[in-house]
Amino acid sequence: MAQPFSLPDFYVPYPARLNPHVEAARTHTRAWARAMGMLEGSGIWEEKDLEAHDYALLCAYTHPDCSAEALSLVTDWYVWVFFFDDHFLELFKRTPDREGGKRYLDRLPAFMPMGRGAPTPEPENPVEAGLADLWARTVPSMSDAWRARFAEATEALLNESLWELANIHEGRVANPVEYIEMRRKVGGAPWSAGLVEYAAGAEVPASVADARPLRVLRDAFSDAVHLRNDLFSYQREVEDEGENSNGVLVLEKFLGCSTQEAAEAVNDLLTSRLQQFENTALTELGPLCAEKVLDPAQTAAVLAYAKGLQDWQSGGHEWHMRSSRYMNGGGAGEAVPGFGMSAASIRFTLRSETARARSLSHVPFQYVGPSLLPDFDLPFGTTLSPHLAGARVRLVDWARRMGILEAQPGVPGSHIWDERRIAAIDLPLCAAGIHPDATPDELDLSSGWLAWGTYGDDWFPVVHGRTRDLAGARLANERLSLFMPLDGGGTPEPVNALERSLGDLWRRTAAPMDLSGRRAFRTAVESMTESWLWELANQAQNRIPDPVDYVEMRRATFGSDLTMSLCRLGHGRKVPDEVYRSGPMRSLENAAADYACLMNDLFSYQKEIEYEGEVHNGVLVVQNFFGVDYPTGVAIVHDLMNSRLRQFLHVAEVELPVLCDDFGLDAEARETLSGYVRELEHWIAGILIWHRGCRRYREEDLRGGAGAPWRPGGPTGLGTSAAQVPRVMARLAGSAG
Repeated sequence: MAQPFSLPDFYVPYPARLNPHVEAARTHTRAWARAMGMLEGSGIWEEKDLEAHDYALLCAYTHPDCSAEALSLVTDWYVWVFFFDDHFLELFKRTPDREGGKRYLDRLPAFMPMGRGAPTPEPENPVEAGLADLWARTVPSMSDAWRARFAEATEALLNESLWELANIHEGRVANPVEYIEMRRKVGGAPWSAGLVEYAAGAEVPASVADARPLRVLRDAFSDAVHLRNDLFSYQREVEDEGENSNGVLVLEKFLGCSTQEAAEAVNDLLTSRLQQFENTALTELGPLCAEKVLDPAQTAAVLAYAKGLQDWQSGGHEWHMRSSRYMNGGGAGEAVPGFGMSAASIRFTLRSETARARSLSHVPFQYVGPSLLPDFDLPFGTTLSPHLAGARVRLVDWARRMGILEAQPGVPGSHIWDERRIAAIDLPLCAAGIHPDATPDELDLSSGWLAWGTYGDDWFPVVHGRTRDLAGARLANERLSLFMPLDGGGTPEPVNALERSLGDLWRRTAAPMDLSGRRAFRTAVESMTESWLWELANQAQNRIPDPVDYVEMRRATFGSDLTMSLCRLGHGRKVPDEVYRSGPMRSLENAAADYACLMNDLFSYQKEIEYEGEVHNGVLVVQNFFGVDYPTGVAIVHDLMNSRLRQFLHVAEVELPVLCDDFGLDAEARETLSGYVRELEHWIAGILIWHRGCRRYREEDLRGGAGAPWRPGGPTGLGTSAAQVPRVMARLAGSAG
């Protein structure tokens, strides 16, 4: 069968090496697979299939430095996970049988008990038998924190197969953002990252395991692994198995392009994720280890883990080039050397280096003219709270009392807001659309949080960004958590309006919450404030973000979790927390957030690109990634918005009823979730009303009106991004001549 496209020119920045114990692993895993019932008689594989796939070679490439014992165990894990994939395909995907698939998957967590030495059920198939054996052999040498992380990753890998099954049943191809998110879980690379910790003897300290740099390393690693696999497996998955969860197919449908063009776009995204990995490892790991005061052994473990992920990338590529499982022109030649660093296996490409240079060479303050705005066709709307007029007056009074409308003592250039500006931004208009049924007090609280987030997003670039004071910004961010005590206790004396207003809002919001509610809400606030540091770091590098990192961080810079949490405050205990943490609920919220974030990027394009020298704008990110002009970037962003809106509606109409059934929710809980969908519809529609009605983004607003960007280092607001330093520097440079 002819290949559907020519494999692109891959960027391979790390050397591939081969573990010398590969033959021992082959012998061991062949016997193990037969003992677990995975070969003859399984109806899935025979020995010749296992030999052809050669998972021992995969593991020998991806874990080149581990011992023979560790290599054999890791190889068994990969045999198990690939067998599961094929087993689930034959039993449930080809049928398709979601109910049977769910029963099958629901049994598997019992074979990963958290208690050491806890009993497991009697296995009923080779997947259960293999999991029970592997878990018992692996976890004794790892901490409880690792086993909890690894069990969670394993369950996600297994359970998200139902998402693939549902898409096959509906004949549905995911949108690019949805696909990237779900592929991480279905594809299992986060699971692979856990095995890197085991094989490299480099367990990540629990204190940093969920910190942003480690999350980004894991996510960038995962995306690159999956996108590479999609390129090699397109022919088998799409043409033979009828799969529609493949990145090439996703971009082919989304961009309306040829298969070859889609393959090149997937390879560009793969390259971008590898370069995101490199940037994070080089610029964020060191400061993280210092900030968390890791000792030398812990720091070495973090660095060894990063190196292990690098080894996996290049080793995985070499295996894909050789395995009979994939489209690779029939496999290639002899294995790379087992010792030393093989420079021949490192490949930089003109395309990869051009993309890297382009992301770091943006010229700020280019004239772009008024923002291009497409039609925003929402199938739902909202009304405005009847208490809007009063909320506008009360917000100004509150901001004045908090000190927001004046300069901060000892902080040059900190008079960023005055009464005229806060009126022009008109955040109560946004709150009134998001919460049309709010009481006056509830509307004031929502308006206050929107104002605080906007003020903080303006404050950090002015106070810390223009001087590149990243250390000061981090310390200031850490202090903010002190004004959100979980126990309702006292707080330090505030040193500025940002701290004072946060303490006031926290007391009014957290008082009626229980401990878990306070913790969740504080996390939502902290995710937003931490994202301000990410913006400052990119601005300091003049770096246009990677598109995946941008979309995911944009939800935080926009304050999506914070404002959505305000929508959930009245839900009480009617809906279990596990429902809100489930895949469909996160998919629903992320789709809504992305639509609103990208909408803001369209409205704010002129303000950010022409007036503020910004690098954080979705249209600019698309222009940079695809190498297209402004109107084309707008069209792609608008298409993605509409795709995310369709996903929001799909989840609400199709996936949430199934979720309610899976959790056995009663009528009250189901009505609460239906109400939450309506609240998110109000959230989207209210944000659109605000963009159209505030005096912030039109050209007349930007040319010195009440909503004009403040000078120097002007504000950007909740959901728009940070530092104006390049504009100030450009002016200084011009005057110096």
